[in-house]
Amino acid sequence: MRDAYHEELDSIGDSLVEMARLAGSALGRATTALLDADLALAESVIASDEKINELHHELENRAIDLLARQQPVATDLRIVVTSLRMSADLERCGDLARHVAKVARLRYPESAVPRDLHATLLEMGQLAQRLVAKAALVIATKDVDKALELEQDDDAIDALHRELFSHLIDERWHHGIETAVDVTLVGRYYERFADHAVSVAKRVVYLVTGEHVAEFVAAAEAAESVRD
Repeated sequence: MRDAYHEELDSIGDSLVEMARLAGSALGRATTALLDADLALAESVIASDEKINELHHELENRAIDLLARQQPVATDLRIVVTSLRMSADLERCGDLARHVAKVARLRYPESAVPRDLHATLLEMGQLAQRLVAKAALVIATKDVDKALELEQDDDAIDALHRELFSHLIDERWHHGIETAVDVTLVGRYYERFADHAVSVAKRVVYLVTGEHVAEFVAAAEAAESVRD
């Protein structure tokens, strides 16, 4: 009976990894649709978000069922509750990829993004994909050290986000207000996607250690200073 219970817990982790994989794939395809003005690809991203939503709802139902039937405590309870929150983060990642695809669809047959910003937005999309892939690895391995790396990794996306704004407020901007709004929205979608990936990694730290990231890092630094 307990073996079946722990298999159910493991299957929740597997679903989270799959959600992260699907969200990363969706963002990559949405980025291509955005930059290449590919309507068919944009439509496929929008449609495929339903799969992430289904996984989210299935995971919620299984977690609630486990809470009701098994009444987990201690670490097992942390796994269930934290998994619910990670699922919500990953579901939001899927939504943000869909939003990027919707901007691409809205401006078809033109690209919503000026050619001189393609490289910046492509890099933002690629970095966000790598972050969510790393978050998936952290979920699978429960690697706290790797989880802590994601916040630093996110700094690169924040820097690119600021770079976008520098273009928008530059007096040489000549692409008009509508394009400025599109670029602002898309930049925000990528930045928020990355934030949710970081949030997933932070939740893994809590799941493994029972401490929030700030508490865990402070305790580790204090221990290090004592050793010194």
